[in-house]
Amino acid sequence: MSATPDPIISRHVAVIGAGASGLVTARELRREGHTVVVFERGDQVGGAWVYTPKADSDPELTRTTVHSSLYHFLRTNLPRESMGFKDYPFLAKDDPDRDPRRYPGHREVMMYLQDFTREFGIGELIRFETEVVHVRLVAEEGGFKWKWKIKSKQRLRLRLRGKDENETVVEEEEIFDAVVVCIGHYTHPRVACIPGINEWRGKQMHCHSYRVPEPFQDQVVVVIGSSESAFDISQEVAIVAKEVHIAARTVLDGVFGKQLAYDNMWLHPMIEGVNEDCYVYFQDGSFVIADIILHCTGYKYHFPFLETNGVVTVDDNRVGPLYKHVFPPTLAPWLSFVGLTYQTIPFPISELQSKWIAGVLSNRFTLPSQEEMIEDVETFYSSLEASGTPKRYTHRVANIQVGYNTWLAGQCGCPAFEEWRKQMCYDTVKRRLAQPRSYRDEWEDQHLVLQAQKDFIKYTPNQVSDRYVSQ
Repeated sequence: MSATPDPIISRHVAVIGAGASGLVTARELRREGHTVVVFERGDQVGGAWVYTPKADSDPELTRTTVHSSLYHFLRTNLPRESMGFKDYPFLAKDDPDRDPRRYPGHREVMMYLQDFTREFGIGELIRFETEVVHVRLVAEEGGFKWKWKIKSKQRLRLRLRGKDENETVVEEEEIFDAVVVCIGHYTHPRVACIPGINEWRGKQMHCHSYRVPEPFQDQVVVVIGSSESAFDISQEVAIVAKEVHIAARTVLDGVFGKQLAYDNMWLHPMIEGVNEDCYVYFQDGSFVIADIILHCTGYKYHFPFLETNGVVTVDDNRVGPLYKHVFPPTLAPWLSFVGLTYQTIPFPISELQSKWIAGVLSNRFTLPSQEEMIEDVETFYSSLEASGTPKRYTHRVANIQVGYNTWLAGQCGCPAFEEWRKQMCYDTVKRRLAQPRSYRDEWEDQHLVLQAQKDFIKYTPNQVSDRYVSQ
């Protein structure tokens, strides 16, 4: 972080998306003195945490008509203490309508984000049911300064003389000083490239369309993936399916074969190919005859509304070039992204990214020169290549998230991850590997919970029970 003698400036900023990243970004921008408009195409806050039982039919695995990727029984894979924003802890509520578990269901996370929105008055900044259709740079009068022109369309529902609602669409164009993109990356499925899949006569789907396990009753299911979604969904499906076969690209040696905790689950190396008779061949030579292939293979970054004349591109799921996953060097600080990183503790990192953006826009923090930022990006990309990391994993920060968080905190002049938060996440990962079926309900880190609760009292003295700090 470096101080600047320039005066503090208030900007007019557009935030695209009212999920967790958009909400905290709106709060930090307003705290810094900027005027903010949040564009949200849905009718409520929450983004990826808005559940709907509806799902894409995705017969070709390309259609995206439903935003949500949540499945009905999803629970968080991190404890609530570690998930929340730093100064607004994710506390259990003394309310029969809430989920008090340490690893709550998705509805509880949604309600936490609603609470956050009310607490900080963010709702008044949001335009619901308003889709951003085009964002482009335009020259201000005189041509000495560039602004962003945003074209949006808003769905309005009107009741005429007590009759049923009529819907109308209103289009609008507005000018902003800066744009922050916070739309997440859990909507547009990525699928595995499988030799012979065009002749495959079985069914295939992406986990984006998975909601409940019942449709897999008595089926032989091949699940592709080794991430959290594959981990959870394979366990759910195994309850009703005849067999579940997991094809994973990255698995520790010695764990292939039948899984000890299940009677009907096997772990395989990746798929070698398939044929029209529904045979699925794995790279170790084994095969099964399957009814369905379920792709738990992640999502694509997708910004169809954003026009940058090729400055920012998505290449093999790398959004770039971006300085520290946030600023395109040649468009900084007028364009930025929050929430692109994954395999991390998302809410606190989005909070730090948005603090950094807000301070840079107000001139309280300064960025390096364009040349320095470009050099940093190139060095980062070279390090990924040298380590054999595929381009599509550019924004995966699992092994470097503590260092990344500490760096962001340094730019903002605020504390980094608390030690208990780091240790709590490490402990969760270890228990998830050792106790895949029970790690959410059995733990031995109460000492970390107590440390968290002591910190929380600084922010919510009336909400944290005395029993947490006396144990």
